Amino acid sequence: MSTAGRTSGHEKIETNNFLMIVLILLVVAVGGIVEIVPLFFQRSTTQPVAGLKPYTALQLAGRDIYTREGCYNCHSQMIRTLQTETLRYGHYSMAGEFVYDHPFQWGSKRTGPDLQRVGGKYSDEWHRLHLNNPRDLVPESNMPAYSWLMTAKVDDATIGAHMTGLRRVGVPYTDEEIAAAGESVRGKTEIEALIAYLQVLGTSVK
Repeated sequence: MSTAGRTSGHEKIETNNFLMIVLILLVVAVGGIVEIVPLFFQRSTTQPVAGLKPYTALQLAGRDIYTREGCYNCHSQMIRTLQTETLRYGHYSMAGEFVYDHPFQWGSKRTGPDLQRVGGKYSDEWHRLHLNNPRDLVPESNMPAYSWLMTAKVDDATIGAHMTGLRRVGVPYTDEEIAAAGESVRGKTEIEALIAYLQVLGTSVK
């Protein structure tokens, strides 16, 4: 009798679509809460690492270009704690490095190398030549050329509004920095902005 009762209850759940959906959503919700909520109380995931500064207006414009051109589709910014990764790329990535990134550029896709520690690794001129035509420096590269960045100008009209939006989600930009943002990027080429972004990546961790 007890076996029949259990079977009947099991069948009732499996044959009732609405009940099944409700129970699945309940399980997913509880699992999500258990996984996500504790992260908000871990300082290592919510506090910036020592020395981390918000992106300057030019670096932020470069980051926008980086995401616009889909660089994250081939380059991750997440070095794992595996020895093979730290030997090749440097110190493993830490959550505190990304508290000012919205959205952050973590991921697992690596058609090209991880870029989390690329800041300062190459000169500005190296990046300029590489972005203009990667095969001039790396003959076997399958990375596309981004030659139009050489002449395209940074949009100075919207960068201040972007910084204002980021301030609303916790990035500590001052009124002065926001007011000066447009002027500081005016006349700059997109390749200058993208290089400025690349050159700061990972430099807050020594």
